[in-house]
Amino acid sequence: MLWRISYCLLWQLAGGALGWWQSGPWGAALGAALAAWAWSVRDFVRGARVLHWLRTGDLADAPVVHGIWGEAADRALRLLRRQQARIQSSQDRLQEILTALQASPNGVVLLDAQGRIEWCNQTAANHFGFDAQRDVMQSIGNLLRNPEFTAYYAVKDFSAAVVLEGRASTPSRPVRISVHLHPYGDGCTLLLSRDVTALEQAEAMRRDFVANVSHEIRTPLTVLIGFVETLQTLPLSAEERSRYLGLMAQQALRMQNVVQDLLTLSRLEGSPPPGMAEWTPVQSLLQRCEDEGRALSALLTQHQPHLLRFPAPEVLRAQGDIAGVPAELQSALSNLINNAVRYTPAGGCISVQWKREPDGRAVFSVHDTGPGIAPEHIPRLTERFYRVDRSRSRETGGTGLGLAIVKHVLQRHGATLDINSTLGKGSVFSVTFPANRLRGFAPST
Repeated sequence: MLWRISYCLLWQLAGGALGWWQSGPWGAALGAALAAWAWSVRDFVRGARVLHWLRTGDLADAPVVHGIWGEAADRALRLLRRQQARIQSSQDRLQEILTALQASPNGVVLLDAQGRIEWCNQTAANHFGFDAQRDVMQSIGNLLRNPEFTAYYAVKDFSAAVVLEGRASTPSRPVRISVHLHPYGDGCTLLLSRDVTALEQAEAMRRDFVANVSHEIRTPLTVLIGFVETLQTLPLSAEERSRYLGLMAQQALRMQNVVQDLLTLSRLEGSPPPGMAEWTPVQSLLQRCEDEGRALSALLTQHQPHLLRFPAPEVLRAQGDIAGVPAELQSALSNLINNAVRYTPAGGCISVQWKREPDGRAVFSVHDTGPGIAPEHIPRLTERFYRVDRSRSRETGGTGLGLAIVKHVLQRHGATLDINSTLGKGSVFSVTFPANRLRGFAPST
């Protein structure tokens, strides 16, 4: 500040000296006053330039001035640049956090104190049908019109989550979304959503599995206990004793089949996928399946047999070989044929086909003229112990685990199972094998 005063005095002395030289003492006084006024105007202009720049805040237009105003401008410029760097760093950090939330498998919605959407990721938009840009600052209550959520949001008790029906839910493919609100800040709320459909289905399947296993074992066990008590307490003839023992053996065999199928499923789930070292001719594989299917058909329909159609041997010989575990493959394909035999009325038609696709894949299919399957049952057919007709399945000797075993065998071999059915017209079970598990195909010319 001292040099600033000195600089002003130098201007006055110079003006006074010039005025003295021109007009004597009065000229000296006038020259000093004019010099002081000129210095003030010059200083005012510099200050005005700095203040104008500070008001606009554009760092690129910082004025180049000297003196104290220049130093003030330089210091302000450095402060503004540091502040801008901090703001940019904060914005970059915020963008990283939003990018991470955007990549989250769960839905994230930020709500202000009035319940308006400040931001949401794409997962939440898919869960609730939001538009991430258009619906910003829209009230969550206006967009999410679900009575359960409305009651949950109104009570303000967010200690637990609420499970809602998903926007894309249908009777055949239900979708369940868990929603949990977490208050934070000054009245703001964080909404987290996640798709719990698979978890609920897994839990339902677990409960059904435990209940079904208990039922499948308990029913024949109860029958066995009743027969044992009868044999122990009542005097029976040899013929009655033989009949009771035969029924007991039948129930024991039923329990054994259930346990054996459960062990088979456990082994399939715990063993690694089969390699590509073991090859089996398609002809021999389907020949064994045909023999088993015809034997079962003859046993079930003695008076009016099924019409069974299988590919000719020469056609199957041209199909080459398939890689995998022969016993597992035969079990899966035979199961599909045997199911068609069991559920097709006597005199019905069952057609088995094996076709190669242009891309090298092979499709094994079983067509029947049975009663067909309702659409709501098809997605659950491969669940353990799931039966469309429980009484009919037990009458034909099924354990309810056959299609579950088929699904696991096919998954291990990279194959897929497709089911198409029409009530009253029959069903088509198709298995598609990948091209890398097939070799030696000789197409007919």
